[in-house]
Amino acid sequence: MNSKSSILITGARAPVAFHLAKLLIDAGHSVTLVDHLKNPLAAASQLKIPYCRIPAFTEDPEAAGDALHDVIEKRGINLVIPTCEEVLHLAALWKRKPPKATLFAPELADLSQVHHKYHFIRLCHDLGISTPRTRLIKTPQDLAPYVKDAHNLVFKPVWSRFGSQVLIRPKARKLQGIQPTPQNPWVAQEYVDGTELCVYAIARAGKLIALSAYRGLVRAGPGAAVCFAPENSEPLRDFVAKIVLAAAWTGQISFDVIRTQDGRILPIECNPRATSGLHFFRDGSAFSQAIFGHTDSVKRDVTAPQTLPLALWLYGLGMMLNKQQRPVFLDALRRSGDVMRWPLDRVGYAAQVRAVAEFAGIALRHRISLERASTWGIEWNGKDQSVMS
Repeated sequence: MNSKSSILITGARAPVAFHLAKLLIDAGHSVTLVDHLKNPLAAASQLKIPYCRIPAFTEDPEAAGDALHDVIEKRGINLVIPTCEEVLHLAALWKRKPPKATLFAPELADLSQVHHKYHFIRLCHDLGISTPRTRLIKTPQDLAPYVKDAHNLVFKPVWSRFGSQVLIRPKARKLQGIQPTPQNPWVAQEYVDGTELCVYAIARAGKLIALSAYRGLVRAGPGAAVCFAPENSEPLRDFVAKIVLAAAWTGQISFDVIRTQDGRILPIECNPRATSGLHFFRDGSAFSQAIFGHTDSVKRDVTAPQTLPLALWLYGLGMMLNKQQRPVFLDALRRSGDVMRWPLDRVGYAAQVRAVAEFAGIALRHRISLERASTWGIEWNGKDQSVMS
């Protein structure tokens, strides 16, 4: 790979896409963005980073793949770095009809294994990693044995993200709405009391080269954090290193884990993509060298909590009504850095509002939540996606 490369970043809707673009541009690389949205966040950079709009992968994977081929050829792209769940669609494209560029991600089989919430737990078991007890539910009959103990369990689809559809210690009657099938199974997972931590990592050929752990301070419902504080990542290093080594992983990978009161770390699921832990890296040169294999490691260099201010107000304002949560919200406002603001560049509030409005329109058209709308068009739900595989 040349010292200065032409890089395509997909999933331009995500704040991490803007952050990743800034890191690589600061290191002297040429960056192009791609997504299917009209107003993605990263494309609103004041640097006017080139943005190419393609069809949605879930709507027309063949057309999306052809459009991506065209972008790669016309822009002279050397490296493609996914940021969101479109990574699985891209891996399927590289398997079926590989473009003339390197995909910074593993093969589809490896991505699918860890994205599937039950298969990931089985992988951990095979590697001797302790996890919460987790059972696969393929039919309503499979669900029946867990109804009486529902208050001690967490139920979620094996293909889901951002806490979508998760039921945490539900009342038994809540389980009546679950309709698991062999194609769309669920898991029943032991509820573990403790602190939920998120972990972001980068690996090359199975070697861990970047690690960032963080804790959500304010969340969008039960799922993704919109304000997050760094945590000590060293207790998580061995666990992450074991996973990426076993899979000979190259690319980004993230985990949700529980830290129990006695200090044990129990992984509960994996996201084979970027997450907010990326925001704790600000040295573009060091980060770029790690991506391209010119150094064995890069350390995070941001120590303060980080947030997307508009999302913080949107999801955190209700905390002002709770005496216990109010100080957390006010502290987040006071201490957090703005992930959409860099020296000499920023994504302004007007652009952020346009992005949220586009997601709101998708939510209304498809009768889904705003959180689910934020991943519409790029989700990978393990259904028949054979056109791409």
